[in-house]
Amino acid sequence: MALEAYGHALHRGIVEGSGLAIQNLAVDGDGAAVDALGDAAAALLTPAHQFPLGVALAPDRRRQAVAWAADTGAIVIEDDYDGEFRYDRQAVGAMQSLAPGHVVYAGTAAKSLAPGLRLGWLVLPATLVEEVVEAKRARGAFANTLDELTLAEFLTSGAFDRQVRRARLAYRRRRDRLLTTLAGRVEVSGIAAGLHAVAHLPDRDEDEVVGRAAEDHGLALQGLGSFTVPGHERGPALVIGYGTPPEHAYSSALARLSAVL
Repeated sequence: MALEAYGHALHRGIVEGSGLAIQNLAVDGDGAAVDALGDAAAALLTPAHQFPLGVALAPDRRRQAVAWAADTGAIVIEDDYDGEFRYDRQAVGAMQSLAPGHVVYAGTAAKSLAPGLRLGWLVLPATLVEEVVEAKRARGAFANTLDELTLAEFLTSGAFDRQVRRARLAYRRRRDRLLTTLAGRVEVSGIAAGLHAVAHLPDRDEDEVVGRAAEDHGLALQGLGSFTVPGHERGPALVIGYGTPPEHAYSSALARLSAVL
C-alpha cells in the first residue's frame, strides 16, 4: 500500500498491523509523487490538503492517480480530513468524482464539529460496500445511531453549513493572528487551508530545541520529523495546530509561542 512519506504514524501502524507492506511516496510542492505508485494495490492520499505539509495535489497528478487505479484495478483512499476549511481560494474538488469505481472518499466531522463525536463517513465503490460493512461488523465497530441521526438532521436542515461558515471565519482569524505572531521570525507554509501551519526553522535540529523550550512555556509543539519517515526528512520545522486552544487561551498561547521563538 502506498502512503505519503509525510503523514500520521497512526495510519502507518494500521496498515502495517494489517500485514501490508508500505511503499513511501515523496511529497513536493505539487503533492504526492504519484508516478511512483507502481505495483501497489492501494494508495492513501490527502489530495485536498496534504498532511502535514499543506500542499494540494496538482490536477495532473490527480488524473494520473485515478488513471493508475483504473488501469491496475487498485484503490485510492482519499482522506479529506479538513476539506471544509480552505481560506484563500475555492474548495478543491474531490478526486472521488473522477473515478467513483476506484476511489474511496473518507470524510470526518472531527474538524467541523468535534473530534470527540467520532463521526466520519466513507463514499465507497458499489463493489466494496458489502465487504466493508462486514469488516466493520466483524470488528464490533458499531456507530452511535443517535449521533448519526442528529448529524443527518444537522445536514438536511442547513445548520451544518451555517456551522462550517462560522467555524471557517473563526479559524481564518486564528490563522491570521498566528501569521502575525510568526512574521519576520520564521518562514511559514501550508496556510491556505486546514487548522495547522508549518513553521520552518533556520538551523539544523532546532525543532528539538524549540520543542523543549515550548514545554517549559506550557506549550505542546511537534516537529515535522514526527510525521516523516526516514529518508524523506526536510529541514527543521514545527507543525503548529491553531485549532486546539480554547478561545479564552488563544492570546496567551500566541504570547508563549512568541516567547519561545
